[in-house]
Amino acid sequence: MTGHHTRTITLGMKFQDWSLRLAYAAGTVAALALSACAGYDGRLNSTATQYLGTDGSIVTHTSTASLADRASYWDGDNSPGAPRIVISISQQKLFYYKGDRLVGVSAISSGREGHDSPVGNFKVRKKEKEHASNLYGDFVDASGNVVVRNVDAKKDKPSAGTHFQGSSMPNFMEFAPGVGMHTGFLPGVPDSHGCIRLPDRMAKIFFEVTPVGTPVTVVK
Repeated sequence: MTGHHTRTITLGMKFQDWSLRLAYAAGTVAALALSACAGYDGRLNSTATQYLGTDGSIVTHTSTASLADRASYWDGDNSPGAPRIVISISQQKLFYYKGDRLVGVSAISSGREGHDSPVGNFKVRKKEKEHASNLYGDFVDASGNVVVRNVDAKKDKPSAGTHFQGSSMPNFMEFAPGVGMHTGFLPGVPDSHGCIRLPDRMAKIFFEVTPVGTPVTVVK
């Protein structure tokens, strides 16, 4: 595929639908069916990728963020009770409780195949408003221009004149070693390296209201 091809992704009616159809048009349209068990396609993370909505409209990254926002809400500002978080991998949702009352729900994107998010009982270990990954990111030149995208700092070696720049992970709340909740892109399927990506609006809210020590339960 070259930069001159138009790339589209068709999303199902449900935002959490694990079946995607990837297609590109260059006079001829080809379709590729994906599921959660399929190999990862880097186009899902590319800002150059466009999405084809079910109504035939072109959906941008901003629009997909809006889809995630519409599946999310917060109603916990005046609610008493200790906070706790439940993350459902199968539902691709985060449920935020205060006491026994559900006060918030957010769409998520958890770890893709081979980078599964850990399941179990955890607690928020630390918080960092502006965090960058020390494992995953891009190789950039001296001016900050991306030369190679989506690299693994442990496996990939930078070419001459480039250096590693970790992926930005704002509103980061770590709950397991190297794994946390943070602002990120949600394509509607598990897509991360293990972290729990959240819409920016919800990540900001959760970061502000969640103290260190908050219980986090991750279930399949």
